[in-house]
Amino acid sequence: MLVLASASPRRQELLLNAGITFEVQPAHIPEDPLPGEAAKACAERLAREKALAVARQRPQDIVLGADTVVVVDGQLLGKPSNANDAERMLRMLSGREHQVITGVCLVFSGKPSVASETTLVTVSEITDKEIADYVASGEPMDKAGAYAIQGIASRWIPRIEGDYSNVVGLPVALVWRMLWQAGVV
Repeated sequence: MLVLASASPRRQELLLNAGITFEVQPAHIPEDPLPGEAAKACAERLAREKALAVARQRPQDIVLGADTVVVVDGQLLGKPSNANDAERMLRMLSGREHQVITGVCLVFSGKPSVASETTLVTVSEITDKEIADYVASGEPMDKAGAYAIQGIASRWIPRIEGDYSNVVGLPVALVWRMLWQAGVV
């Protein structure tokens, strides 16, 4: 059985849409970057920690962990801590390109396999009023970088280079490849 070590409804929807069956058992670990940790290393480490935390409880299952971060000017943006933090992040992203990196870890027979996907996202200029209205909608509050490409924020994203599902929160093609290489699908 594939177990998703995440409570993210977006990750669940992406797996369901791809026809991948799974159970959900969230890993409750701190999602803080280590001092000086690079974004890709952070996303991969957190994905591995989530997957291993659940795999210890379910050694007979295949466990999938994932973590998504947003990077602009080398600065890592996780989930906003409050409305002011969300506004700060959105101002940083306005009118610029940034990277979305999702680390993925598959634990099968006790062995972790880790990879990541990076997508380049272009954001149009966003006015202060648009930012305030968007934050008031609540949508940015549990999203890395304080936005959801599949939601209201789609109006400000004219271009991406790479995997769209990665920006939503899970690079489905990468996950499928990893499952296939593990001989699970």
